[in-house]
Amino acid sequence: MTDSIEIMAPVGSYESLQAAIQGGADAVYFGVGNLNMRSRSAANFTLEDLERICAIAHEAGVRTYLTVNTIIYNNEIEEMHRLVDTAKRVGVSAIIASDMAVITYARSIGVEIHISTQCNISNTEAVRFFAQFADVMVTARELPLSQVAEITQFIRDNDIRGPKGELVQIEVFAHGALCMSVSGKCYLSLDNYNYSANRGACLQLCRREYLVKDLESDMELIVDNKYIMSPKDLCTIDFLDKIVKAGVKVLKIEGRGRSADYVKTVTECYKEAVAAIADGSYTQERIAQWKQRLATVFNRGFWDGYYMGRKMGEWSERYGSQATENKVYLGLVKNYFNRIGVAEALIQTAESLHPGDEIMVIGETTGVYRATLDELRLERDPVSEVRQGDRFSFATSQPVHRGDKLYRVDKTFDEF
Repeated sequence: MTDSIEIMAPVGSYESLQAAIQGGADAVYFGVGNLNMRSRSAANFTLEDLERICAIAHEAGVRTYLTVNTIIYNNEIEEMHRLVDTAKRVGVSAIIASDMAVITYARSIGVEIHISTQCNISNTEAVRFFAQFADVMVTARELPLSQVAEITQFIRDNDIRGPKGELVQIEVFAHGALCMSVSGKCYLSLDNYNYSANRGACLQLCRREYLVKDLESDMELIVDNKYIMSPKDLCTIDFLDKIVKAGVKVLKIEGRGRSADYVKTVTECYKEAVAAIADGSYTQERIAQWKQRLATVFNRGFWDGYYMGRKMGEWSERYGSQATENKVYLGLVKNYFNRIGVAEALIQTAESLHPGDEIMVIGETTGVYRATLDELRLERDPVSEVRQGDRFSFATSQPVHRGDKLYRVDKTFDEF
């Protein structure tokens, strides 16, 4: 039954939180402070943000999952206790964890636990063991879908229930970046720069281009002309029906370090695909449309991961994103006139904007607003162009807010 499939979206900022809600997420996951696997992301919440995050999400009917999934050392136990205590006080729906110190403490004070990918659950006995602590478990990313189906069948056949008394639910990653290592257990960043991936500080050295050098000569080469430690991004939308059929209940989207438009676009596509599976409109034509939309936001190219039985990854062809669209920063929204639905903005960069251009407005309250401009006005007069220093106005179909960032959306590479 697809009506019970949960879409879990990544949130690394308030902009992304609103974007996840706009995209139809059933749940969001996020980190606070240092004890999570994205603690060195460009955007990271503080303990003081927890109550506000929960208030915004819960008002929208969205569940909140706090990641406390790093290794915990003795000197961090008190910090972990404060974090879990605060999570309980403000109403966090569940904590995602891998360290037994977090798991046992959260359970002892009645906080729901979900098992993180760092636990590398790959068999039924692991599920049986963790069921005493957790209601939801993510299986190892390296498992083929056939083994995931065996685990969900085992749960049903053996009536494996979590602390809430309900059947344990299985979660899988549905979309986003994949790591070259087994379930993220990598030491490359630690070995080279003393930043541990297992402490949320990966510098992603694997994503770079490397030369292979013959030590007995001056010959150097790039192996296969590919980034052989940088996998393409996971995309399961073209076999999502098989994942649902395998008994998976939670679809997790990777990307707490990604932009708000990534979060909204990916969440929307997977939400629509799950609904299409339910109503019989999940067709190849729609799959192609979703993949085209997914390609507009950050990606390193797509592949199907290990779900369909592959033993080796597919590698990126270039460094960074291969998105078919690019956001060009223009400036800030300076005012919004709600009665007439008009925004006023200032172009701060050496860029221009014309009628017919596509824009994106991103803000903490706005989330992501995207539109094609029919008209631009300077001093109330229609104009064919605005440039750096111009304070201009344009109509919107939904409210935006003072301080929101304004972008022009340009096409980049050929469409997927």
